[in-house]
Amino acid sequence: MNAPAPARAEPDPSGSTARQWLSVAVLVLSTFVVVTSEMLPVGVLTPMADGLDIAPGTAGFSLTITGLVTAVTAPLVPRLLGDLDRRAVVAAAMVVLAAGNALTAVAPGFTVLVVSRVVLGLAMGVVWSLASVVAPRLVAPRHAALAISFAVSGVAAASVIGVPLGTIVGDAFGWRSAFGALAASSLVLTACLRFALPPLPKPAAGATAARTAGRPLLRTPAVVSGLVVVVFLVTAHFAAYTYIRPVLEQGAGFSPPVIAAVLLAYGVAGLVGNFAAGATAARRSRATVLGLAAGIAASITALALFGTAAAVVVAGTVLWGLAYGGLSVGGQIWMTQAGKGREEHVTGLYVGVFTASIALGALLGGTVFEAAGPTPLLWTAAALALVALAAGALGPGPTPTPSRQRDDTAQTSEKTR
Repeated sequence: MNAPAPARAEPDPSGSTARQWLSVAVLVLSTFVVVTSEMLPVGVLTPMADGLDIAPGTAGFSLTITGLVTAVTAPLVPRLLGDLDRRAVVAAAMVVLAAGNALTAVAPGFTVLVVSRVVLGLAMGVVWSLASVVAPRLVAPRHAALAISFAVSGVAAASVIGVPLGTIVGDAFGWRSAFGALAASSLVLTACLRFALPPLPKPAAGATAARTAGRPLLRTPAVVSGLVVVVFLVTAHFAAYTYIRPVLEQGAGFSPPVIAAVLLAYGVAGLVGNFAAGATAARRSRATVLGLAAGIAASITALALFGTAAAVVVAGTVLWGLAYGGLSVGGQIWMTQAGKGREEHVTGLYVGVFTASIALGALLGGTVFEAAGPTPLLWTAAALALVALAAGALGPGPTPTPSRQRDDTAQTSEKTR
């Protein structure tokens, strides 16, 4: 016998309940833990390399491995899920994430590290690609856009808060303990997802999706333009940020506690940037992303020019966090506006390209860092950020959806769900 769905599965069109926002919060924490797991090697790079008896550049390649696996997984997720309950899929992916983090924590050398990062990439591709399309289904239609912003904020918060917190744990208890804590957190969130989220069957296709189903996303100019910006900007960021700890150690001569404090300041600025970008990108996604690109280019340039001046390094790092903190939500809104009606597919494509760019950035950063050192690496990253800025300025941007039309579309989608 089919039991009726819980009341929380059908949000009240007039408003969202506390229980529904709780489900969004659990989803945000899940994306936070997933992306923190991917990027934690940034904050513990030096001790991690020492513990595995490998070079820092080789340890940094662990981000490349995860990014490549996620880049392949994320675009396939919408095509392979079929009628599976999205809640069950995300919960299962968090169990896989726990296994990947546990393997990293006990890895005796680079081979096991590679296996652990492949496992982690599979989980990340599922959770990240589903988060922003599941989130609006958890709340009332008029809160759908806000729910998306919160879901993507988990990604941004992982970049700017998760890494500094992981660095603090790693410095205090050892880098393996930091990954062990992430494994435990993943299992806790698995249970929370099963409890807090309603059943989430495959969403019904709307009229817009039916009209655009036969049009390849890569033939949509605004989608392609946005992806080009993402490739260059994310590559630039991770080429430099993956090796921020050696840059702060060798350039400014910061000690581990100072580095942790600087990265925490970076994180606080990043959270501010995330919500500031979320507030502006719905109406002006292109202008928002271009402003973020300019901020990233300016901050990396400042570090390249004045890398031994402690005050400039701190200020440049904070500006960097402010700018990069808004990129995930700004880019996500650009993509959903450019691929209206095909949000699941365009998000999978966006996450795939984003994570492939993380992999490319980590690979490029490791190669340049090992061959030439931190300063040439920073200049390379700054140049790539400027290319992203030029590509976004010259290419076509998306057409924002008027707020009333967004509400009507959300209401229609909710009624057909």
